[in-house]
Amino acid sequence: MSKIYDVVVVGGGPCGAMAAERLVEKGHSVLLIDPDNRIKPCGGAIPSRALADFAIPEAQLVARANAARIIAPSGRTVDMTIGDIGYVGMVDRAAFDPYLRQRAADAGAERLCGKLDEMTEGDGGLLELTVEPTAKGAGQEPIQIRARRVIGADGANSAVRRLMFPASRKPPYVFAYHEIVESPAGADEAVFKADRCDVVYDGRISPDFYGWVFPHGGQTSIGTGTAVKGHNIREATRALKLAAGLGDCRVIRREGAPLPLKPMKRWDNGRNVLLAGDAAGTVAPSSGEGIYYAMLCGRLSADAVHQSLLSDSGRALAEARRTFMRAHGRVFLILGIMQTIWYRNDRLREKFVAMCADPDVQRLTWESYLNKKLVRRDPLAHVRVFFKDLAKLFGIPAGQR
Repeated sequence: MSKIYDVVVVGGGPCGAMAAERLVEKGHSVLLIDPDNRIKPCGGAIPSRALADFAIPEAQLVARANAARIIAPSGRTVDMTIGDIGYVGMVDRAAFDPYLRQRAADAGAERLCGKLDEMTEGDGGLLELTVEPTAKGAGQEPIQIRARRVIGADGANSAVRRLMFPASRKPPYVFAYHEIVESPAGADEAVFKADRCDVVYDGRISPDFYGWVFPHGGQTSIGTGTAVKGHNIREATRALKLAAGLGDCRVIRREGAPLPLKPMKRWDNGRNVLLAGDAAGTVAPSSGEGIYYAMLCGRLSADAVHQSLLSDSGRALAEARRTFMRAHGRVFLILGIMQTIWYRNDRLREKFVAMCADPDVQRLTWESYLNKKLVRRDPLAHVRVFFKDLAKLFGIPAGQR
């Protein structure tokens, strides 16, 4: 290809697809590269506000969850009902990601089914990419592409990051694994409910993260994650399936991938390359939520690249991270602290689940999740939760607080 693109976006998940669409709308020539042959393991949850923020039609939702059930190592359960403030929308990544890629193409982005093999910076700062085609019947020669800017939205194992950044620039991650099974008909609601997400805090399932059972209408995602080497997450997932009464359900597909849990300190190279989404580590600690943040990161990255091209300067690329962290850095910090404190052992997990029964905790949790910001209209509730946290952590009886 002799054409020089304004921007090449590597990776066509929610982040890359949103970035490509946004850049085309701003008048840039865009090539979106994605192998189009793999689905990321994901619970599929998005807050209801995502539909308005990113113009997602309700038809993309395969289910709505109105509650979460938190399960402790002892088997104790706590129901957290959302109420009338919103819902958790469930998407199937096997359909949702292609929808977003097609949306980018309909806006005017060119698409290439391929995998990035090489990337170098040539004369005048132009980036030169070598892409191996992955479309059906591929076997063609590698394709050479040139671009003024590149967005690396190609996941936790980003080829863009590996080729263009030092090896030390890699966010910490857990390894996630899930199985998509057929949802049962007429299941016992005591163990499985089609509009409820189960979140399991149990060291046997994950010694440092959690397990999940997330219904997707006719299908259900069952999985877990951990950074502890040697922990058998396939066996843990099997245990989750049995506990949820899904052991006999047909398995549709199995998927595994790393899940980053901390934003990188820098996402750009100061000249012409910007990392985004999972490649930059924008997955929420503690919860592992990533779809909403990926789509937002795609838009912010597109805006930063747009300004970089207008000013003919790489300095504008840093604005993507600055804007993201101003809006969500505090939430990520608090979630990271929460994971460090409460996920250490089953004794603390038991206390954490007990704390989830508190009405203040439930209200602040759901309002923060659905609104994607810390709730500030009720500061006394935060104070109450803070002291309740301390009491649970140190085992102080209620009468002594």
